[in-house]
Amino acid sequence: MKSSNQAPEPVRVQKYFTDCGVLSRRAAEAEIQAGLVRVNGEIVSLGQKIIPGVDRVEYRGKPVLPPAKTEHTYLMLNKPRGVLSSAADDRGRRCVTDLTADAGVRVYPVGRLDYQSEGLLLLTDDGDLTYRLTHPRHEIPKIYHVTVKGCLSDGQIDALGQPLVLDGYLTQPIGVTRLEERDGNTLLRMVLYEGRNRQIRRTCAERGLQVLRLYRVAIGELTLGDLAPGKWRHLTAEEVAYLTQNTKG
Repeated sequence: MKSSNQAPEPVRVQKYFTDCGVLSRRAAEAEIQAGLVRVNGEIVSLGQKIIPGVDRVEYRGKPVLPPAKTEHTYLMLNKPRGVLSSAADDRGRRCVTDLTADAGVRVYPVGRLDYQSEGLLLLTDDGDLTYRLTHPRHEIPKIYHVTVKGCLSDGQIDALGQPLVLDGYLTQPIGVTRLEERDGNTLLRMVLYEGRNRQIRRTCAERGLQVLRLYRVAIGELTLGDLAPGKWRHLTAEEVAYLTQNTKG
């Protein structure tokens, strides 16, 4: 059995950054290679290990410290169809917070997936990060698999990606790729860099297309993996660092 006074295990510097919620591992590796990270006053090399709480780590001249123990909660939920992206409903319908009640912390959805849409939804009690994630100036892509009725031509797919005026606002282009055709319908991969209300469904409707299923599979580098519908998990420190780093400024 390990003594409770034993020093922490050594970790690679880039992992230490993600554990502290400062940078994602990829971003930390780039900053290390750029010579912007020092350990005990010396420029560190990629892959070098440090002992947390013993070695002094500095990034751009400022100390990198582990986060305080009282942290926010960050969850990923695989939202099923027929659940509201809301904390409560005056009509008694099932809400995403009903699915995360066993987390032991009151969290709120970051953005929305409409009632009939499915897939990756973030929930947190970190109001600052929620604001930054939902602000239009931040461009973390949201990736969807969308099944539409019928076999689409190349021209129809190209048209789907073009800017469109919604609510008096000209939308940004959407990345649209055909994944497959099955049973007379088309499965598309659609990438959004903004979150207008029901944008995919409204864009498809404007092009005369019927959405049969809309499923969000990723937000930037965050993916559902094998998370089952209706289930949730905590975000890793690296995932939180990725969201934080990409919504600064």
